[in-house]
Amino acid sequence: MATRSTSKRVSRTKARRHTRPREPSWVHLSDEELLQKRFCDLRLSLRHTEIDQHIHRIRRDLIRRGIRFAPHVWLSEEWFSPDGVPGIAIAFYMAHPRLMRLERKMMDEVEGGNANWLTRIMRHEFAHALDNAYRLRRRKGWRETFGDPDRRYPNVYRPRPASKDFVLHLGHWYAQSHPTEDFAETFAVWMQPKARWRRDYQGWPALRKLEYVDKLMSELSGTLPHVMNRSLIEPISENQTTLAEHYRRKRARYEFDSPGVYDLRLKRVFGKHHKGRRRMRASTFVRQSRPEMERWLMRRSRLYPYLVHHVLRTVIQRCRDLDLVLDTSKRQAKRALLGVLERILIDILRRDRERYTL
Repeated sequence: MATRSTSKRVSRTKARRHTRPREPSWVHLSDEELLQKRFCDLRLSLRHTEIDQHIHRIRRDLIRRGIRFAPHVWLSEEWFSPDGVPGIAIAFYMAHPRLMRLERKMMDEVEGGNANWLTRIMRHEFAHALDNAYRLRRRKGWRETFGDPDRRYPNVYRPRPASKDFVLHLGHWYAQSHPTEDFAETFAVWMQPKARWRRDYQGWPALRKLEYVDKLMSELSGTLPHVMNRSLIEPISENQTTLAEHYRRKRARYEFDSPGVYDLRLKRVFGKHHKGRRRMRASTFVRQSRPEMERWLMRRSRLYPYLVHHVLRTVIQRCRDLDLVLDTSKRQAKRALLGVLERILIDILRRDRERYTL
């Protein structure tokens, strides 16, 4: 009898150990009701989530390479790794599928919403945390390789898509925006198998940066971090903002400072309508070309879908307001329009980054 009783207790203990936490009540709310919830009331946790497993996998990858560093993680409104803190803030919606669905509805996309994208983001943010933990940017070799980390983000961010001085990882040529981002993107590529990045970047000046990171990580092998504080910056558990206010502010970040600021560029692509001359309306041309433009901007440049949709909607409206028409071949107009759209998108991303880093 005693033996059977003990066996039952062990069995129940194992069952409790493998039982997933109960679903929170807000899971069944409508989108409108959920948007009225405050972040702190959601009581979110990373335990038993897919991203928790993903974090452990990346930590194991670092350990296999001899790097004795495991950044602490917490949930916040957005993805980021704060300066001076060897940790990573993870976007709140990654804690539950219901919140990911809401994010997709509000922003047209979930940043890190698939395994491949999540891996890219996590490797990038791990790089920032590693930089903070070992104070890598203070090293002379780091500065000679990537530049001055104290430089402010440029007022005008003009990426060079054809440049081979930088690796390609997150998209929209992010490594070109700042020395710290250049390092983070290079480290993220370095975490791939060595044979792969050597092959992919053979003949590129960027290969020198990858080789520097490879050497630097060998030097760090087996050493403990210099900075080990566990500060939590803007944790979701203390955030009393409602989800509705969060998304209102997030969408506002991508608004144009002035709808007419790019009118001159559009006038260089399209002509002015004249009575008696039959020409396709520029707004019609952009609307018809929109699916192709979106595919190019989101797949090749990996730009944020909500931002792409928003910019195209605004450009269509400006073409209509200015009464512009197509006065060149469609092929020429498409090429020129892509250049304008890319310029607008990069300007908005640069402005958003400036606000975030000030």
